[in-house]
Amino acid sequence: MMDDLVYLDHSATTPLAPEVLAAMMPYLTEHTGNPSSVHAVGRRARQASADARERMAAALGCQIEELVMTAGGTEADNLAIAGVARAGGSSGRHIVTSVIEHHAVLHACAALTAEGFEVTYLPVDRDGLVSPDDLAEAIRADTMLVTIMLANNEIGTVQAIAELAAIARERGVLFHTDAVQGVGQLDINVDTLGVDMLSLSAHKFYGPRGVGLLYARRGVELAPIIYGGGQELDRRSGTENVAGTVGMAVALATAQADRVSRAFDYTALREQLIEGISERGGEVIVTGHREKRLPSHASFCFQGINADSLVISLDLDGIETSSGSACTSGAVEVSHVIDALNLPAEYLAGSLRLTVGGANTPEQMPRAIDIICGHVERMRMLATRNRGKIAAN
Repeated sequence: MMDDLVYLDHSATTPLAPEVLAAMMPYLTEHTGNPSSVHAVGRRARQASADARERMAAALGCQIEELVMTAGGTEADNLAIAGVARAGGSSGRHIVTSVIEHHAVLHACAALTAEGFEVTYLPVDRDGLVSPDDLAEAIRADTMLVTIMLANNEIGTVQAIAELAAIARERGVLFHTDAVQGVGQLDINVDTLGVDMLSLSAHKFYGPRGVGLLYARRGVELAPIIYGGGQELDRRSGTENVAGTVGMAVALATAQADRVSRAFDYTALREQLIEGISERGGEVIVTGHREKRLPSHASFCFQGINADSLVISLDLDGIETSSGSACTSGAVEVSHVIDALNLPAEYLAGSLRLTVGGANTPEQMPRAIDIICGHVERMRMLATRNRGKIAAN
């Protein structure tokens, strides 16, 4: 990266940590055996994978056999939802989720409706919070699964997962949470959260791309969504990604060990951004809950601004940001998350997400604020001038 570049898009992805790459290298270069093979090279790979799984299980507070390695958070979400639904048999065909979930959850739920399942989508308030009362009311006798994310990737709001999961548990309903954004910032101990399933993706916490995991509590039945050799105790077929698993284990252990200090540092940087942009950004709304939010996450909606144009302008000045979820950044329509907040119409197209990380410093924030607010002011002036020309004609 350029020396003067300010990377504020860590919710999209994080850079690979040097210690993670160092741990992976032997399994990319020397120890390249297939862990399903019985010879010495295969056994060495299998042992490395087993050691990594043990380390991750300790970080999550679960058993090794409760972990399923996946190709990332999207697959983990899909396996949790479709796997439970298709394995459920006669236990029910109703699922409850929220309107602001990641598309990995929403699209999985939508696909299941074609198979005869019914989905209830819970609304959120203006801060992006799901009401526990709404969840309790939505659960029915035929509800088999509730899936609500721990922290939202676009607005940073953190849900009361332990409270929501307790409501589902009291009714005998399985609870899944997409915790992809929370690692290294929030407590993801599965017993503390009280969840039956939890999804992670390594590249969100300084691990490698292309590897994630699903925690599925012992006794949760999962129908596979990928078929083949029966790896992962018949839950997810495919040759194991040993290097990725080793790297994810190092990244997860480091994230958990450094969680408190990271959260403290990130919060200070986040507050610099929120306070500076709120003061100088003119007509701007801070999106997401003001306190119940990820330490790294500052998000805004600017009145009368096209966020995609703003992100491009900022990129040219070395400020890397996002106008929402990176997975849908090519879309021209308003984000489903922003739309769910019931903001005034003139703010909807102006959403900007700023997410800090380990390489950011307090000294970078004033420059970022200056450039962001400068472009917002310029874009508003151009819009006013153009409206004047149209009116004159």
